[in-house]
Amino acid sequence: MNLFERAMENNLEKTAPLARRMRPLSLPEFEEQSGVVGPGSLLRRSIEADRLPSMIFFGPPGTGKTALANIIAAMTESHFETINAVMAGVSDIRRVVDRAKERRSLYGEKTVLFVDEIHRFNKTQQDALLPFVENGLITLIGSTTENPMFAVNRPLLSRSQLYRFELLSKAAVRRLLERALRDEERGLGEYRAEISADALDHLAEIANGDARAALNALELAVLTTLPDGGGVRRITLPVAEEAVQKRVLKYSREDEHYDVISAFIKSMRGSDPDATLYWLARLLFAGESPEFIMRRVIIHAAEDVGLADPQALVVAASAAQAVERIGMPEARIVMAEAALYVARAPKSNSVVTGIDAAMTAVEKRTLEPVPPHLRDASYKGAAALGHGRGYKYPHDYPEHRVEQQYLPEGMRETILYKPSGQGREKS
Repeated sequence: MNLFERAMENNLEKTAPLARRMRPLSLPEFEEQSGVVGPGSLLRRSIEADRLPSMIFFGPPGTGKTALANIIAAMTESHFETINAVMAGVSDIRRVVDRAKERRSLYGEKTVLFVDEIHRFNKTQQDALLPFVENGLITLIGSTTENPMFAVNRPLLSRSQLYRFELLSKAAVRRLLERALRDEERGLGEYRAEISADALDHLAEIANGDARAALNALELAVLTTLPDGGGVRRITLPVAEEAVQKRVLKYSREDEHYDVISAFIKSMRGSDPDATLYWLARLLFAGESPEFIMRRVIIHAAEDVGLADPQALVVAASAAQAVERIGMPEARIVMAEAALYVARAPKSNSVVTGIDAAMTAVEKRTLEPVPPHLRDASYKGAAALGHGRGYKYPHDYPEHRVEQQYLPEGMRETILYKPSGQGREKS
């Protein structure tokens, strides 16, 4: 890099967003993620010994994946290369590989390649990396907000250590905000900003564990607040609320959609109305389709409530129809009513276990013919074949019920439906 390029880079760094400027520069500055890089952890020992394996960092945005990669870059003696999968292609990978070969043959120097947003690489691009990760020419560090089990090729996964980054705690986000307010070189210290405790709490809470979101909101609040007579910029709760406005809650990775809907279903099954409402709200906030949510409520009404309260299915199906007619935001009320009804209903899974047992019997056991007395006798000649002979018409008997063989001969003693004794099913 020549002097002009270096000066340009330094200028860009000074004008970069606060979240970028405040990235930790060392492991002691790195917040939380003790399960990934805490004292004594395998990864920390690997970094300190400069014996890095190929690895993939995954987790929500703003939790330190890129920051840790930059710390590793500063601590390793290997040459560190960075590419962003959004803009890079196979040709960029080839250039990195060619340079890595040259460095190893001429200087014996290793190469560490950081691929940001590695889930953006398609199969061909990931396959282009694989041979060089496998032979050790390149040590790969990948970063993704997606579940790598879905987003990264299996061969590449098998050659990499996986490290999951968790959302930062509210306390950790507070510490980052306070550090940014004090730091005069990289942070906002030169602006002489003071923030009230409730405003700080609000920024830390609404960030939802995302350090980048919290720092961006703080920067906006400070830069848009005029100093008072003493030259101090006072950040109050209303100012903090205005800087953040409304939380935008989207799924941070592909599989989170399934995690949240699973939590919603399991909360209804567990008869917890508060958890049911919370996960329903999470689904709605994330923009989940109301039709999709109501399909899950209907299924749950039959699968986990069943005949313990047959009305649950009626309520769920009616609510689904009402949601289609009404639309959001009022439809949330109808959805909540249906979900709460199902959550509070007595539970029985006898319907699903019964039909599954029947499906298994059809799939696994010998398929016997229909007993003659149950066969269709409505067409000409059927009676001569003995169809329907001996059939007992239930309405001719007391209580309109009569005992007779309905199952095939080989299943005469088979019991598929086992009432649970819950709610209405008890009778």
